[in-house]
Amino acid sequence: MTEFIHTQNSFANGEIAPEFYLTKNIYGLSRLENMDVLSGGGLTRRPGLIDVANLSGRARIFSFDMSEQENYVLVFTNYLITIFSDDAVVDTLSSPWSVDTLPNIQFAGRGNSVIFTHPDVAPYILTKDENGFNLTKFSFYDLTGIYPKIPLMKYDEMRGIYITVSNGPNGALSAILTTSQNYWTENNVGSFVCFNNQIWQITQYINPTTVYAQSPVEYTLPSGQILDWSESAFDNRHGWPHAITFHQDRLVFGGTHAIPGGIWMSRVGQHYNFDTGTGLDDEAITITLLSKERQQICYLISSDTLQVLTSSGEWAISNHPVTPSDINIKQHTSVGSVSSRCLIPQKINNETVFVSGNMRDIRKLSLDALGEKYNADDLCSYSKHLINQPIDVAYNNVLKHLYVVNSDGTMAVLNQDVGLNISAWARYSAYGKFVSVTISGDETFVVLENEGTYKLAKFSDTALLDSGTYDVEVTVAGVPMNFSGHRPRHLRLHKINLRLWNTKGVFINDMPMVLPNEVYSIDNNGFSGDMSMNCLGSQIDTSIAPWTIYGAKSMPITILSVSVYGQYEI
Repeated sequence: MTEFIHTQNSFANGEIAPEFYLTKNIYGLSRLENMDVLSGGGLTRRPGLIDVANLSGRARIFSFDMSEQENYVLVFTNYLITIFSDDAVVDTLSSPWSVDTLPNIQFAGRGNSVIFTHPDVAPYILTKDENGFNLTKFSFYDLTGIYPKIPLMKYDEMRGIYITVSNGPNGALSAILTTSQNYWTENNVGSFVCFNNQIWQITQYINPTTVYAQSPVEYTLPSGQILDWSESAFDNRHGWPHAITFHQDRLVFGGTHAIPGGIWMSRVGQHYNFDTGTGLDDEAITITLLSKERQQICYLISSDTLQVLTSSGEWAISNHPVTPSDINIKQHTSVGSVSSRCLIPQKINNETVFVSGNMRDIRKLSLDALGEKYNADDLCSYSKHLINQPIDVAYNNVLKHLYVVNSDGTMAVLNQDVGLNISAWARYSAYGKFVSVTISGDETFVVLENEGTYKLAKFSDTALLDSGTYDVEVTVAGVPMNFSGHRPRHLRLHKINLRLWNTKGVFINDMPMVLPNEVYSIDNNGFSGDMSMNCLGSQIDTSIAPWTIYGAKSMPITILSVSVYGQYEI
């Protein structure tokens, strides 16, 4: 029999998958549930959850941070937005989004406003002023508010179709547009048509060849048929933008159903104006990704470049500044992003972290050492088993925690601190299922579902329970032990030693560890130091975890190291 002492004083890789249990130089665990990895490599119980409000139904949440002092949580439910500040409702607004559309909403904020996009719904803008909040449809007009400045496209389906214009029934500014073939649908109502440098808004559908239209100015009736005409890039027929961001003082939209690789940039400083004009440097820009395969633009991220994440790869526009005559766009990697729902990429240490299209990888888009090419490194190589069809994602910059809500109601949490070599995944569970997550200020808010009821809650360092009632089930388990290449089938444990900090309750292998009585007084922070438990020669199969630690109910627990003493036979 060979004596051994095995000490693990860093858990910097968190919970790892079984295929990495015996890999050298990985400081991992076979189970890490409801605990966070500390900066020094130790472990501590996750914060408890405090209820904020009951919700009317399934919800998705977003943050609206106007300043460091003014932060709001936006709760989207069925055709309703409820706005919270300091955990209280400050306003409710009707919205155009049903509960079924919530997974695909994206947004971009600036100052006192935030713009929301959805591929099937026109963009809307939420603003806050001295009178409160307002939600209005985004309008594509110039500064006068009279002349439409929506981007225009010539679609393949328009090819070979002529338009004849005749005077309309509704006065001098109206007209009848008649096509030479069936073209119009009821979804054209509200969209724009442009010909002879004149733009028209379709006001009424009559039949597949006839619509009524309105002009913002008086027009001269064209003679003959018109073949050269264009139509709105965004409308109910062709779809609305999937993606949105601000970049170099331009509002940027990306990808519709009809033009999945389209990118539209507003005029500099005029975020409602998408008129490409004559191609001056500050005028609007329209481009389309060219590749061998169909690429749906999923996300736009403003960084040192304009990053374009599609269903098939990662592109970047690197110009400083971007102008109509100078656009350098190229594809850097071929990972692909999720297009079926919006999982908003997060900025972590000036790098873009996104969920890959297979919904199993969490990737980091970062420039190489020369600053010329992006790489898409995998952040969950050791812990892919924790990623299960994500439905929401958010990053808390203060805590350095990336939260990934899974479809099974669990949450995978990454604590990453590159400077301290911490890259640890853990799993969070609760009484109920996690549904959505967002960060407002420095606080992490979640939506929880339990037997068909929904509530808004937030993590709090002062809470040891969830919702003031439910225990937080803490579990930590070691990995099977590797003895310098030896593979014994069994080992005999003599003792397990824990180095604890401010701890009031802990179980090892289902046995309670006896702590000094004085630590249980209310004004005592808990036990700090080394505590041991004799295992009385317990036989352990070396293919399973040699130890499992559970936290006592509603008690603080912090583990700095675990040492195992025993024997094994080769």
